[in-house]
Amino acid sequence: MIHQPAAAAALALVLIAFACSRAPGTGGPVPKTLATGTFHDAAGARTGVATLTDTAGMLRLDLSAGQLSPGPHGLHFHAVGVCTPPDFKSAGAHFNPEGKQHGRLNPEGPHLGDLPNIHAGPDGTVDTSLTLSRDLIASGPRALFQASDATPGGAALVIHAGPDDERTDPSGNSGDRVACAVLEPR
Repeated sequence: MIHQPAAAAALALVLIAFACSRAPGTGGPVPKTLATGTFHDAAGARTGVATLTDTAGMLRLDLSAGQLSPGPHGLHFHAVGVCTPPDFKSAGAHFNPEGKQHGRLNPEGPHLGDLPNIHAGPDGTVDTSLTLSRDLIASGPRALFQASDATPGGAALVIHAGPDDERTDPSGNSGDRVACAVLEPR
């Protein structure tokens, strides 16, 4: 037989634990930050931030950046978590563990690191959220944040000078790398 005060206390603890696991005001789970990074431009100046979160079973990338030319820009995950200015070639190629061709519109693609274009406003800023494939946080060789000799477990997020045509290998004719953020797992 359970005493009512003990049962009430146990129920209160369960309800508190449930409430603490929910995002305030949403009734949903609390987002889990998986990685964060700071964008830098070719001169090394800080130009924005990126956060990758796991929210209610979805993977979300929040991105805010400035000092871009107005209009569309290619955006990709790169395989190496290093962003050395001015050209950011240190970030390596797109994250592509399956050896596919570039582009979501390419019949032999896409790379796992291929992302939709982002659009900078007339003032050169972008503030957006993207829903991404959960494949990026799978375990094994498809995992974006796997540690290896080439990268210490991070990846890079690169903004390109122009739009990605989403079909031309290897980078969608998106031009120079103009901003780069090392995404560091949390």
